[in-house]
Parts: sequence; C-alpha cells; structure tokens
Amino acid sequence: MHTIGELLRQWRHRRRLSQLDLAIAADVSARHVSLVETGKSNPSAEMVLRLADQLDVPLRERNRLLLAAGFAPRYAERSLDDGALSAARDAVERVLRAHEPYPAVAFDRRWNIVMTNRAVEPFFADVDPALLRPPINLVRLGLDPRGFAPLVVNLADVRLMFRSRIRRQLAAAPDAELTALYEELLEPDSEDASSRSVASDVVIPMILRFDGRELRLFSTITTFGTPMDITLDEVAIESYYPADAESAAYFEASDGGARATACP
Repeated sequence: MHTIGELLRQWRHRRRLSQLDLAIAADVSARHVSLVETGKSNPSAEMVLRLADQLDVPLRERNRLLLAAGFAPRYAERSLDDGALSAARDAVERVLRAHEPYPAVAFDRRWNIVMTNRAVEPFFADVDPALLRPPINLVRLGLDPRGFAPLVVNLADVRLMFRSRIRRQLAAAPDAELTALYEELLEPDSEDASSRSVASDVVIPMILRFDGRELRLFSTITTFGTPMDITLDEVAIESYYPADAESAAYFEASDGGARATACP
C-alpha cells in the first residue's frame, strides 16, 4: 500500500508540477510539500484535500489519499437512484429530455451508459442483445461489429476520437478497467488511418448510415460543476447535434418521445 507522500508525488508528477509549483498553488511552503512527500511530516486532512484540489485529483482518488493519510473518506458514492441524488438525477433527466429529438446519453467514468433519452432507442434495434446486457458500454457499443460499427461510415475517425479521449482520461486518472477496455478495442495498431469525409476542420462528425440515409452528428459533453459525490463527479452527458440540415430534418420529423430512459 502506498503512503500519502508517495501518492501525492505520483499525482504531482502526473500533473507535471514541481514541488515549488504545487506549493505556490496551494499557498504552502515547498519545504512542507517535500516533507509530506518524503514522509517526514504527516499532513492534516485539510492539507491533503488542499493539495489534491490543486492537483485536480478526482473525488474517488481523494478518498484514497485520505485513507493513506489515516483519515476517513470524505466523499460518498451513491447510485443515481439513491434518494439523496434525486435532484441530480432529475437534472440529468431534464438535460436528456430537453435535447430531444436529438440523441443524448449519460455515462460513467468507464463509459458505461446510465441513462439515455428516447431518441437513442431506434439505434439499438439491430444491436446484438449480448451488448445490451448491463452494464452497456458506449465504447464497445460504438466499435463492436455487433453494435453500431456497421452503421458508422467513418469508423476510423470515431475510433480515433475514442482513443484520444480515453488516453487523456487515463493520463488524468489511471483506471485498470478502463485501461483493459482501451487495450481491447483501441490499441493504435488496430486502425490508424483516418477516413475523414468532411471538408471542414471545425468539427469532425460521426456519420451514420441509418434508415436509408446518412446522418451526420457532432457532440458536446456536460458534467456537474461542483460535485461532492463520486457518482456525480464521474457522470458525463454526451449530447449529439445534427451537423447538417438533412440530419436535423430527419430527427425533427421523428417522434423522439418525452422521457429519459434509465439503463440498469
């Protein structure tokens, strides 16, 4: 088991900060940072959290830092179905519902889908039922030949997008399960050549061949701004927008429904 000093040093190196950089950001002396990292000084819980805040450590890992320093975890982890998170769940549902008739999904740090809106449902129709058993993983769903892959015209672009995002995610906060997913589906030698089929470099859309036409979509990500719960810290909402008038017309002519759908 790593000591608090070792863990803080790992996070400092991950953020490419010197002890002086971290000390200035946290308003402490560089000597104190050095003493904590070498185990010659035992930091208070408040100091652990102050340093973690400057190192942008995720809440899950802040609990690990606190435990290593001899303190109780500070951040709870509840299911979105928990009554304490009802307001947050309502907020997620509102975002998903308000985005209709365009698709939107909410997923956790390992890209497991926790909720969708009704506009996503038609795309599940031809997916292998094995991929729809919980937890439904968005990356596997997008790249597996039994999932959305046969629909994606520019699959190489989509793979590169997933690869880039998960690399950044792992650089920010390593995770063994996410690393395994990356190695399974996103190793660089799998397919590196981009099949970009759009002239503009402003945004690269995902192009789906669906229902007898091509739909071009780009996405935005929404997260909770100041979460104090691990689940909320790790939930993201990806909202897809039409990249051209034809794609917009397709969705607007469809009945997107009016409810968000939870994934078990």
